[in-house]
Amino acid sequence: MEPRPTVAETQPELTWVSHAWRYALCLVISAAVWQSIAGIEWREHRMLFVAEVSLGAAAYVLVFFRRRAPVRIALAIAVMSALSGIAAGPATLAAVSVATRRVSWQVLMVGVANFAAAQTYTSIAPYVDNDLVITTAVNVAVNAGMMGWGLYLGSRREIIWNLRTRAERAEREQELRVAQARSTERARIAREMHDVLAHRITQVSMQAGALAFRDDLDRDRLREGLGQIQGQANDALHELRDVLGVLRADDPGPATARPQPTYDDIAALVEEARTLGLDIDWTDDVDEATPVPPATGRTVYRIVQEGITNVRKHAPGAVVAIRSTGDPHSGIRVVLANPLGAARAGAPGAGLGLIGLRERTELRGGRLDQRTEDSTFVLDAWLPWTA
Repeated sequence: MEPRPTVAETQPELTWVSHAWRYALCLVISAAVWQSIAGIEWREHRMLFVAEVSLGAAAYVLVFFRRRAPVRIALAIAVMSALSGIAAGPATLAAVSVATRRVSWQVLMVGVANFAAAQTYTSIAPYVDNDLVITTAVNVAVNAGMMGWGLYLGSRREIIWNLRTRAERAEREQELRVAQARSTERARIAREMHDVLAHRITQVSMQAGALAFRDDLDRDRLREGLGQIQGQANDALHELRDVLGVLRADDPGPATARPQPTYDDIAALVEEARTLGLDIDWTDDVDEATPVPPATGRTVYRIVQEGITNVRKHAPGAVVAIRSTGDPHSGIRVVLANPLGAARAGAPGAGLGLIGLRERTELRGGRLDQRTEDSTFVLDAWLPWTA
């Protein structure tokens, strides 16, 4: 249940226009009450006429400050209206202002005070043919209507405030959802960029290092090695463009992104690593009857890719064993194992690859474990078939 707003939150701000039309309405009410007896008072009850004008003028000044002490000012003006019909307008405004606050005891007290003041004034004012029953009925109806109108205004203001608050809250929540979605997409792009570039740049670094180390290569073999480096660099640029293509969704130009890798692309990844000198023993025992879903296959591809990259960085020359098993009922599991290497490649690592893989795997509902068994590093991942 939403908390009830305070009066200050629901009351409209009073401008000079707001004051003007409220005072104009007060003058109409004052004229309706006093105009029929003003002449009689001037001719026959001069003191009452002076009291009418003096108290009425004071009431018009006092009602301007009604929001500072609503109940006390409403009661004071009600007392003035007992002796001044001119004060009836300000008394009505002050009473309605109190009623908009929707506090029961305040509404009841001010309503009774205004009724008593109206009864007093109609008793002492020199009205012609003043019937007590009719006058009382009119005073009850007028005061009840006056307080009821104030209650309606207060309720309407509260409803408008609630609607405006809900709209503002919905807008803030929408902005928060957009910001969260943007942050999630940026994190996904960052992980994808790491997975893609770490693999390619590691290959470039290792090949460049090998060429720098060898001083017995002839011109043709050196040219061949440089061509391989250029090919790897071009592949890195193409894959980087594919990943960043998602940031250019508003680009009216033709789409340039290539299809994202799937499970079936792992064989090409392994073969490419072998051609670059990495010794890989890959066993594929995944059920071939049902194709691996694209999202699951892409995650498995990135796990294998990161595992190969880590072997190049941390255990160059080691044999890496990769085995994937699974079916639609038990999910898919991939295990990469390689001996711990004493030597390290020259390519630096940010240390974020396995962290990103774990986040990616957990987002797909799977798990990823890294451990050392004797002198072997093991990367063990499991994913549900339909991630």
